[in-house]
Amino acid sequence: MSTVRVLHLLRTKALGTPLTPSVTSRGIRSTVVRGAAARRPFSARPSPIVAPWRRPADLRRPGWTAVRGFSSYPPHEVVGMPSLSPTMEEGTISEWNKEEGEAFLAGDVLCQVETDKATVDFEAQDDGVLVKILVDAGPEMIACGAPICVTTEEEVDAGAFADFSPPGAAAAGAAAAVPAEAPEPAATPEPVAAPEPAVAPAPPTAPSGGRVVASPLARVLAAEAGTDISAVPGTGPGGRVIAADVREYVPPVAVAAAAEAAEAGAPAVPLPPPVFGDGHTDYPLTADATVLAARLAASKSAVPHYYLTVDVRLDSLLALRKRLNGVVPADEQLTLNDFLIKAAASAMRSAPAANASWMDTFVRLYDDVHINVAIGQGDGLVAPLIRNANSAGLKSISDSVRSHQSGLEDGTLSPEECAAGTFTIVNLGQYGIKSAAAIVREPQACVLAIGAAEERVVPRDPTEDNDSIYEHATYLTATLSCDHRVIDGAVGAQWLAAFKGLAEGPESLLL
Repeated sequence: MSTVRVLHLLRTKALGTPLTPSVTSRGIRSTVVRGAAARRPFSARPSPIVAPWRRPADLRRPGWTAVRGFSSYPPHEVVGMPSLSPTMEEGTISEWNKEEGEAFLAGDVLCQVETDKATVDFEAQDDGVLVKILVDAGPEMIACGAPICVTTEEEVDAGAFADFSPPGAAAAGAAAAVPAEAPEPAATPEPVAAPEPAVAPAPPTAPSGGRVVASPLARVLAAEAGTDISAVPGTGPGGRVIAADVREYVPPVAVAAAAEAAEAGAPAVPLPPPVFGDGHTDYPLTADATVLAARLAASKSAVPHYYLTVDVRLDSLLALRKRLNGVVPADEQLTLNDFLIKAAASAMRSAPAANASWMDTFVRLYDDVHINVAIGQGDGLVAPLIRNANSAGLKSISDSVRSHQSGLEDGTLSPEECAAGTFTIVNLGQYGIKSAAAIVREPQACVLAIGAAEERVVPRDPTEDNDSIYEHATYLTATLSCDHRVIDGAVGAQWLAAFKGLAEGPESLLL
């Protein structure tokens, strides 16, 4: 007894409804009748309500292309890539849930399709057998309607479809082979001269056929930035372009121009003057400001933000800072921000998962902590990098921040000093802001926003020998913005608790 018939019998027993399997014998085919045991024979004349390959186009199931096998193949259906959302034009198959030769029931998941918004299960509409997988699981983008597999209603030998190819594929292959056989195009000198421009540092071209293998998010970011996706080198599996590749991509023409300008010592191009209108003034933006605005907009729209807030008592930290500043020169005094940077870097030991990046198809966990510290404002807003902050001492961190601040003021801050790190700190305390929720800077997983230190009246510890019920203490509010794709709420809370403990017990920062 075939597997399909066994499945039918099991379902009949479970549901209490007789199901008559369809059989083929001497050109006579009987239908599957649910709820009745009647059989009705078919002649060779097509019927609009019978086998799927005989149904009119408007009665066929969405995503399924009905093809009748006449000579070499048993009756079968060629299943196309389904359109699983109103805006879906293409997708990828992330996993096949059924293997070749395996039977399935209506409602079983054949494969998992990754769209531009989510991963969706592709369910079978009727019972049958998967006899041929035409497209393997992987990053290759497949247009909606393109053949992905072959199914049959009866259990047949899957080996009969070993050499099966979708209708039209053979003709397309033959058409593509005709130019290859012509000797003249192969002998022309143009293809020989083509590799010469590769001497210049140019990105790889699109693969044959003009299709670029890229993730949906990478395509969205490239469209928003006006970047040609085919010019972006892919670092994902099989050379797939991922979102991080688009974010880090710099056009080679711009790089060459910047290098030539720096080598020649050419001065920076001044901004055009403001444009005065009727009741308003338009101020042109610098190139850096435009790039920063585009990246922040992309991060805010793509990253699923969530926020965690904690109040930190600073009395012990301020007392330690006062003692240390008593032994250092006046021009090298430690600041409150220096201690908070060190506390943030040291907190990664308790929650190392926070020191990570979203790389579109995987999460990258870093060994060292490199912290970007936001300084400046307006067009002068930059985030210089404190490298290896987890292993640096308070004095080293303070010297780095002071050097970056001087470089910003005299215009000597280099792009390498403002490279993307693994964590960002934004301190708005100098502006009197109590708290803030910053935007995560991709591909980082979180950013810490620090408010102003203020004196508050709080209940006194009852264990202390004092008649006063309340006391004065210095507090600040710290808010951690997190990327939920990388770290969940528990990990974010663990990191923030470690940061609070280090700031309120700062002696451990000296170890």
